[in-house]
Amino acid sequence: MDANAWIVVTTIFVIIAAIALCIQAGMLFGMYRATRAMQGRVMPLLPKVEALVESARTTVDHSHLQLVEMTGKANDILDSTRAQMRKVEDVVNDATRRAKVQLERVDMVMDDTLSRTHETVVAVNAGILKPLREINGIAVGIKTAFAYLARGNRPNVAEATSDEEMFI
Repeated sequence: MDANAWIVVTTIFVIIAAIALCIQAGMLFGMYRATRAMQGRVMPLLPKVEALVESARTTVDHSHLQLVEMTGKANDILDSTRAQMRKVEDVVNDATRRAKVQLERVDMVMDDTLSRTHETVVAVNAGILKPLREINGIAVGIKTAFAYLARGNRPNVAEATSDEEMFI
């Protein structure tokens, strides 16, 4: 490439670059005007937004304090509930233990009562009923002897036959 052609190509590129810079400058100026217009519209809203942000911050801070307070109260209630549950559990365990001891005592008393009742029945049977049976047997024997003696004479054939039939 000769020097003249090189100068022409470089000049074209410089012109293109200058046009691009002018376009960029126009765009920057347009952006500047748009930003100024936006700033003009936003500036009246800024105090309202700041007041809203401050109100939101106050509300959040107040809510945070209430949340901390409620969390503390909830923890206190949970601690109290746990303590009460431990007490109830201790009472139930104690009542269960006492009930078991009382059931064992009742079982021992019942066993003792039954054994004493059995001993009493055996003693009554041996001490009273057995002699009564013996006395009753002697009385029946004496009654039969008196009846036999009171009859006086020998038994007739009908009586003897009925007595013998009893033994057969």
